[in-house]
Amino acid sequence: MSGTSGYAFDNTSEHAGGRFDALETCYDPVTFARLTELGVGVGMRCLELGGGGGSVAGWLADRVGPTGSVLVTDIEPRWMDGLPERGNLHVLRHDISTDELPEDEFDLIHARLVLLHVPERLAALDRLVRALRPGGSLVLDEFDCGYVPVLASPWPGAAELFEKMHDAVMGVVTRAGADIHWGLHAYAALRGAGLVGVASSTYAESWRGGSPGSRLHQVNMRQLEGRLVEEGLTEEQLDRCLRLLDDPAFAVNSYPLITTWGRRP
Repeated sequence: MSGTSGYAFDNTSEHAGGRFDALETCYDPVTFARLTELGVGVGMRCLELGGGGGSVAGWLADRVGPTGSVLVTDIEPRWMDGLPERGNLHVLRHDISTDELPEDEFDLIHARLVLLHVPERLAALDRLVRALRPGGSLVLDEFDCGYVPVLASPWPGAAELFEKMHDAVMGVVTRAGADIHWGLHAYAALRGAGLVGVASSTYAESWRGGSPGSRLHQVNMRQLEGRLVEEGLTEEQLDRCLRLLDDPAFAVNSYPLITTWGRRP
């Protein structure tokens, strides 16, 4: 993921790989379906911003073929070392909050869960718009982290424990500069940045204990454990919440993934 050094979920951490695996399992099919509907095809020049483990970049490279190209960026690109070599896929270490991009270059720019974490997100958005060719499309997949209702609770107090943990996680990432409701704000931001044909769609599902989505919560908790204790959680509460997230009798709504797209005139 691209972002600033203040990004709460440090991509140099050992936990980053588990987070990327969970996100890919939960959301790659949604992302691929939307990009297909938007017409990603042979010969296009694409930018995948904040590539993470590289699954979307690899898919794009296959879609655009040898006459197209994909540039994939991240502040920590080593998680993409396992990608098969392709002549049309290039990896770049890059931070969208500070680093420039070539202008009038790309037919498609896609980013998933990137600008949510970038404090200077509107300046970064302007860089992305300038990097599009006229007629090129920007596609953002972003969360609204404010909607995570517990759907099934296996014991009294379980829902309240999860909510307390989640509130603490959101406090940490907000203080690192994240906008946890950025998915809701992206539509107006794309229109404000001068894009036309702006539209959005939302995807959500249930996450049972032990599912990849619940593992995403676990990975986030483990990475932020020290800061969650500073937020007021005890080690016992963290341990109970980790076990709760393994319990198939527990279920929580996924983060809504709000995909917003628009075209440069």
